[in-house]
Amino acid sequence: MKLLPSLAVALAGAVAQAAVPIEHWTLANGAKVYLAATDALPIVDVQIDFDAGSRRDPAAQAGLAGVTAGMVEKGIRASGSEPAMDQNALGEAWADLGANFDASAGSDRMSFSLRTLATPALLDKAVRLAAREIGEPSFPEDVWRRERERLNASIREANTKPATLAGRTFGQDVYGSHPYGLDTTEATLARIDTAAMRQRYEQLIQPCRAKLSIVGAVTRAQADSIANTLLSRLPVPAGGCAALPPVPDVAPLAAAKDERLPFDSAQAHVWIGQPGYPRSDPDHFALTLGNYVLGGGGFVSRLTEEVREKRGLAYSVYSTFSPGLHAGAFRIGFQTRPDQADEAVKVSREVVAKFVADGPTAAELKAAKDNLIGGFPLLLDSNRKLLSNVANIAWNDLPLDYLETWTARMNAVTAADIKAAFARKLQPDRMVTVVVGGKP
Repeated sequence: MKLLPSLAVALAGAVAQAAVPIEHWTLANGAKVYLAATDALPIVDVQIDFDAGSRRDPAAQAGLAGVTAGMVEKGIRASGSEPAMDQNALGEAWADLGANFDASAGSDRMSFSLRTLATPALLDKAVRLAAREIGEPSFPEDVWRRERERLNASIREANTKPATLAGRTFGQDVYGSHPYGLDTTEATLARIDTAAMRQRYEQLIQPCRAKLSIVGAVTRAQADSIANTLLSRLPVPAGGCAALPPVPDVAPLAAAKDERLPFDSAQAHVWIGQPGYPRSDPDHFALTLGNYVLGGGGFVSRLTEEVREKRGLAYSVYSTFSPGLHAGAFRIGFQTRPDQADEAVKVSREVVAKFVADGPTAAELKAAKDNLIGGFPLLLDSNRKLLSNVANIAWNDLPLDYLETWTARMNAVTAADIKAAFARKLQPDRMVTVVVGGKP
């Protein structure tokens, strides 16, 4: 859904404050609220997160979290004197309010987001409409059948691309039986019906499980009212908020694995990696800085220098960590000519092994700090970006002063810290390598 032009113009010319204090409290229903009040814009942004991401999907129904979130926006059921609304009616209602509502799901969480003007009358209407979408989704069967066919067509199209095969194989090899490695297929979608969506929704989307992040021109009292209203249509479990079953951690790799999959393509797609670390790991700052030097810094990284600049084996090459509630993957990725794949893999592995053994130089560390710390204000220069950071604090139970102390904590990281952190997290001799490309 699109914001009205007047709202888009207001957003384009405004900047959110970088050092907005964050307040936190718990509602009577158990929901946790995080507020960053700022009057930089006459806007209110809200994100509500639940532990309902794909890590809780049954293996036979991989994709359940994503399709459930997608179906939330397809209609709401009638309630009392309030009529049912289909997708078109909802779209028109949001357009009339100049507001935006979205539902989505990732590996760890299912999220609902609301953006609206702070004008009291509009804010109240937007919050109440969002509460209906969150609390009274209709999950229409005919719409799901149509959506499933659309998704199946997308899967079939994706399966014709080498990148899809590379990503799927890498995920299965790195994560094994862990839900992070599940892949949505036509077969798993065929096992999902609207009854499964409703059951999952009722079990996981409960007020006591919610974390609400609110940013914008509201007081604490207003934020408290917004939070309560948004969750007011969700049923409260009679027996209280029962603990959800634990999800096992990602198992470390026991040995290296090398998969070469033929594919009639001009470029070979290469992924190299292993399980990385969970976001709660105290090495996060050291690993973030170190990865900038290794392969996260674009054209100034070691991987780029060795793979692209010195040998011309790839146009671009990167490394990244994907920390979540569990150890998300560490990954190196690039494309190269199939006849150069072996050399490019060899060079990349050597770069990683040397970095793990030696860590960064003093000059590399300074350059990484200058870039990341210098760019930090750009991560907070809008309501939407500030909301993302507040939600990150809420979801990962980070200190409320996390944004205020971020620069100091990053500055405190030493080259020895990075070397030690990488030695703890990466095992260059036990990584997965997936190469897709080259004619059969």
